[in-house]
Amino acid sequence: MRLTTKGRFAVTAMIDLALRSHSGPVALAAISQRQQISLSYLEQLFGKLRRHELVESTRGPGGGYSLGRGAEQITVADIIVAVDEPIDATGCGGKENCMGDDSGRCMTHDLWASLNARMIEYLDSISLKKLVDDQLAKGVSIEEAPVKRAISSTPVVKPIKVTAPNSVFALGSVLTK
Repeated sequence: MRLTTKGRFAVTAMIDLALRSHSGPVALAAISQRQQISLSYLEQLFGKLRRHELVESTRGPGGGYSLGRGAEQITVADIIVAVDEPIDATGCGGKENCMGDDSGRCMTHDLWASLNARMIEYLDSISLKKLVDDQLAKGVSIEEAPVKRAISSTPVVKPIKVTAPNSVFALGSVLTK
């Protein structure tokens, strides 16, 4: 069984969101920049997370995403299942036709089905809060939210005041004084 980037990115983004949820909605663009995940990919993932009520969206200026419920109530299994990540080590996808035809299950089907149950049980035992606490214990720094500006996020550059002559004639008049 292999966890794909979809599941990994969803869990990573949710940790990032939970770390910063105390200061209001978090923009996906900010998560994208911090975690080096494509913004369009995050939008797809967060659409699925929102449909499963793991996150809530806020529109407009200062908008973004916040947790749909407490971090202690969201598990890694919730996140992975929400983004349609299959947790299945069987060769048949749980359909019990491992042999490729109607002859039934393969000899190891019960082994892999048991592994599936253990993986789900394990991922369901890890809360988002625990992952956030682990990151904080490692010393992850959380920057303060940037100051929101009413008109522009770029600073206004004042023009340089030039006191030098702007032509040969002006230069001549300065030199003759």
